[in-house]
Amino acid sequence: METLADRTYRAAKEAIAAGELRQGEKITERGLAERFAVSPTPVREAIRRLEQDGLIERTGPRTVVVATMGDTAIQELAEVEIALRGLVARFAARHATPAQLDELDTILDEADDLLIVVRKRHADGEPVDRQVGKLLDTMQRFNDAVNTCANNPVLVRLLDQTRVFSRAERRTRLLEHVAANDRFGLDRYASHRELVRALRDADAAAAESIVMNDARGGLAELLSS
Repeated sequence: METLADRTYRAAKEAIAAGELRQGEKITERGLAERFAVSPTPVREAIRRLEQDGLIERTGPRTVVVATMGDTAIQELAEVEIALRGLVARFAARHATPAQLDELDTILDEADDLLIVVRKRHADGEPVDRQVGKLLDTMQRFNDAVNTCANNPVLVRLLDQTRVFSRAERRTRLLEHVAANDRFGLDRYASHRELVRALRDADAAAAESIVMNDARGGLAELLSS
């Protein structure tokens, strides 16, 4: 049976993975106890386990901060994220239903329309932040729909816990790139249609390869910025 300390540890770990507790951020027993509405006792146990995991580190006798990952650790985490995203696509090819696949195409149709608007406004020198925000929301819906197709909540949860960037961080970086260059990432965007075709063909190997290549390129660009 999961104890209160287990739940607190898991909640704190997920908060770190999601970027809600950011690298270098100072954390306290009282702060975590208030955040998760628990007493200090399970928080102390959670902090001990997080320290063993290397997710937090002590910078003083009573000071604990979220650990900052070095370049090597980030690259290794990126490899894990890429592999897990590919595995999600492989499962999606096995389990996606016709209705789910139709939904993926519908989402991409919406994204196509938004891309046209973004390009035109960018060419006319008009602001594109709002339209790009809608486009990113649409593509997040696509990614979430692919995750649903995989029919494997455990695998999806592992992916969420090992992402290099939280959704908020990724969104901020993408907005900056697209605002400067409306063609940023469009070569990879075309691969989404290829992915849907692979899923319709139940071609697990192709789906995995497409997603891994896309993820590798996307992370490389974001990490270099």
